[in-house]
Amino acid sequence: MIVPSIDLMDGQAVQLVQGRRKVLEAGDPRPLAERFGRVGEVAVVDLDAALGRGSNAAVMAELCEIAPCRVGGGIRDLEGALAWLDLGAAKVVLGTAAVPEVLEGLPRDRVVAALDAWEGEVVVKGWTQRTGRTVYEGMRELTGLAGSFLVTFVEGEGKEGGFPRDQIAPLVEAAGTSRLTVAGGITTAEEVAWLDRAGADAQVGMALYRGNLGLAEAFTAPLRSERADGLWPTVVCDERGGALGLVWSSPESVRTAIDEGIGVYHSRSRGLWRKGATSGATQALLRIEADCDRDALRFAVRQAGTGFCHEGDWTCFGPAKGLRKLERTVESRRARAVPGSLTARLLEDGEFLRGKLVEEAGELGEAASADGPDEALAERVVEEAADVMYFLTVALERAGASLADVERELDRRSLRVKRRVASEPKGSAGG
Repeated sequence: MIVPSIDLMDGQAVQLVQGRRKVLEAGDPRPLAERFGRVGEVAVVDLDAALGRGSNAAVMAELCEIAPCRVGGGIRDLEGALAWLDLGAAKVVLGTAAVPEVLEGLPRDRVVAALDAWEGEVVVKGWTQRTGRTVYEGMRELTGLAGSFLVTFVEGEGKEGGFPRDQIAPLVEAAGTSRLTVAGGITTAEEVAWLDRAGADAQVGMALYRGNLGLAEAFTAPLRSERADGLWPTVVCDERGGALGLVWSSPESVRTAIDEGIGVYHSRSRGLWRKGATSGATQALLRIEADCDRDALRFAVRQAGTGFCHEGDWTCFGPAKGLRKLERTVESRRARAVPGSLTARLLEDGEFLRGKLVEEAGELGEAASADGPDEALAERVVEEAADVMYFLTVALERAGASLADVERELDRRSLRVKRRVASEPKGSAGG
């Protein structure tokens, strides 16, 4: 699949030829990260840090909040890599620091070992220093320590002249269980598809920036369809992962969705279908993913209005349930105040809400710490937890937040490698 890249110098997105000559300035990297992130992980490289002449760390940290980023450039040691993982980088890309003593201290699945090659020889420190090692030697040294390898053919970087196809199969084999990503010279959708079939991802910069390769064209290139019309079945999910419905996608609808950042699909009766254009139940596109067989898609969207179904339900499989139903009920109480409603009063009276939260949390704590028959204890904890979830949902609505925001925060915290030390709760007499 495609891995779009953003190279940074002086806080701006740039493109270099062979890592030496700047030929393109793409401006503010934030809109690029938002758009590129719609198709998956984005490679972000701090060229200033790699060359030892500055840092774009603040901008890179912002980009990690916009899209899932593979962060690289100037990460020289274990502490530097851990810091980026704790800041929310999906992965760290290590070149000079890709040595066993560093990688052993990192989670394997979040490490990309960069083996930048000039005519087969690994180069480091912003491609300025030769190492005397081949790419294959580098892979052997790091077997089992990196979840992915990034091999950049430096002689072709930024030149849009293709890549040595005869070297891909041996590299995929040498990578073993680690995923291979290839960079340098990739220009066409056919090349992206060819690499995917060979078992490798394509990291692309220059061709995307110059418009010689469309982002949607690159993303859809590896896809296949068993249908005569070439459409792909598409599962549409809300931002919490709940299925909203099943639709169809075409190359045109995917391109429009990515370009406009909204839910756009293919209607077999009407053609291009912008969800909510007439009903107001619009969708903000968060991400598009292909399944493992490359014959189906999943759209993650932020659904607005009454829901996805044309009959007015949240999903095409019926009304919302569970926490989603609770959240929508609370939202409706804010929109239409019901006289005597507990929810309406909680939304209006912050002190009342605070008291109820403290009260219900205390009751949950008592239930959770009690002894008794497993079935009875579980039932009481569930009941008290349901009360807490109700008041928590009201608190979020009052603050203009959502359960999806809480889940994103939990996901962000899960990226931390350094864990918090357990401590006694405030007021505890434990020693």
